[in-house]
Amino acid sequence: MASSCTVLFGFSLHVLKYHRNKHQPHRPLMYEFNFPYNTEKSPSYEITVLTQLSGGMYSALINSTIDCFVSILLLHICAQLKNLRTMLNKLVDDLAKKVISSAEFKERLATITMRHEHLIRNAKTVDDCYSAVLFIHMLAATFQLCFESFQVFTIVSNHLNISVIRVAFLSFYVVLVLTHLYIYCYSAERLLIESTGMAYGVYECKWYDISSKDAKSLMFMAYRSAIPLKLTAGKFGTFSLEMFGTTVKTSMGYLSALLTMMDKT
Repeated sequence: MASSCTVLFGFSLHVLKYHRNKHQPHRPLMYEFNFPYNTEKSPSYEITVLTQLSGGMYSALINSTIDCFVSILLLHICAQLKNLRTMLNKLVDDLAKKVISSAEFKERLATITMRHEHLIRNAKTVDDCYSAVLFIHMLAATFQLCFESFQVFTIVSNHLNISVIRVAFLSFYVVLVLTHLYIYCYSAERLLIESTGMAYGVYECKWYDISSKDAKSLMFMAYRSAIPLKLTAGKFGTFSLEMFGTTVKTSMGYLSALLTMMDKT
């Protein structure tokens, strides 16, 4: 949605420019390119602008859909893990209150364990499918933050004759890149917390009110939950709020280097 708004915002700027220059010989396009036909004449110009607008909208929509889809998958797994934790606590409480028998406890615990393993496989499938793509996305976001921030800083510091709307557009684009990166990092952070939270759920339940034989059955889930579920960036790093801070810090480091080089020249 945010990417689509960015394209619409850019299109609004283009419409304003079009109305200002509609009586001039040159008619600007959204994306300048050497076309094999004359784009200055109608209806070639209108068709070209409409095609570029549609392509930009669809590209932004596809990019945003992938971001939202991966995040929703991770948050869905987090919600299911939280539900399992609640079910486990209720199961132990029922056994402690003698509401269910030991045999029924083991049967329902096996169902919870199988569901837990299913969620673990789902998380690993998401990581295997998107790890390489997210690594490229993380690198692109790092350099985009650097170069776009450098462009905004150059415009402001050098007092260039640039419209306020264009500066606002660049600033909004920087915020958009940060938001997309933060969504990934936040979703992965929640996955880390909820996956290890299953082990804490075992510790927090009333295992001390049930027999030692039944309590030992809970240890398998505690051991399995000690290994956190992760969303990796090409197996080189793990998405988390710490990575978000590191990425922003790295981008600002590159920005500082560019500003130093600009001052020396």
